[in-house]
Amino acid sequence: MKKLALSASVAVGILALSACSSDDPETVVETGSGDVTKEEFYQELKDQNGETVLQQLVTKKVLQGNYEVEDEQVDKELESLKEQYGDQFEMVLQQSGFSDEEEFKEVLRLNMLQEKAVTEDVEVSDEEIQQRYEKMQTELVGRHILVQDEETAKEVKSKLDDGEDFAALAEEYSTDTGSAQEGGDLGAFTVGDMVPEFEEAAYNLEVDEISDPVQTSNGWHIIQITERNEVEDVEPLEDIKDEVRREIAAQKVDDAAAQEKMQQLMKDADIDVKIEEFKDLFKTPEAGEGATETPAPAEGENSGE
Repeated sequence: MKKLALSASVAVGILALSACSSDDPETVVETGSGDVTKEEFYQELKDQNGETVLQQLVTKKVLQGNYEVEDEQVDKELESLKEQYGDQFEMVLQQSGFSDEEEFKEVLRLNMLQEKAVTEDVEVSDEEIQQRYEKMQTELVGRHILVQDEETAKEVKSKLDDGEDFAALAEEYSTDTGSAQEGGDLGAFTVGDMVPEFEEAAYNLEVDEISDPVQTSNGWHIIQITERNEVEDVEPLEDIKDEVRREIAAQKVDDAAAQEKMQQLMKDADIDVKIEEFKDLFKTPEAGEGATETPAPAEGENSGE
């Protein structure tokens, strides 16, 4: 969940379009060769990013009409991101195209609203919360070999079973360029750092045990855990129970379910677009027709994450 999501160009476009009116000829730029009016500015923005920006604006309005995210929640999420990225946060922010934290916070708020929408019907049991909390108390150190098909994964596993060297096979087979040259080394990781399937398999391994092929959205993994270390600074469960519940719920939602939820929200909002070229942007498709895309929570994952 802790990802920098939505491009800054979209964020800037939202702010710009919301500040413009097609009926207002007010000059926004004066030059010796002529002026630029709000109408011209609006038209250019509409032509370049209009569909995307309008979709984001309407989505934001619909979400804000149904859900609420407090400023304190946004600030807490921002601080969590800062902690995650450390000294690199400002650089990551700039590379993502955001001019400052305030601009990014508005995008973060939208993502949190989306998350609330798509997870509100997801059930999370106390047992699931307890199991995740117990995992949080253990940090794993491991390595993996990532390949793109099950057949190759089985071939690699067979070679490992015959005693061949894990690091050498990682260099030869792994498509994870970030770890292959390091013998597949992933370093230390804990709950929430990896995609759910990878995490589940890794936490079920004993030290030095090698997994059977594990399929994730990134391909097929062969995983080996080399260390299991106790995490000493885990907060009491009663203090973080809501956060743990939220993380589990987010993991349970797939893209199709998120898309369906967002489409239903847009349908229920009774949207009437007044701009002719975008009048069908939020039209609900009939059965058998392609669905109009609406934004879903961003989930960025790398080869093991």
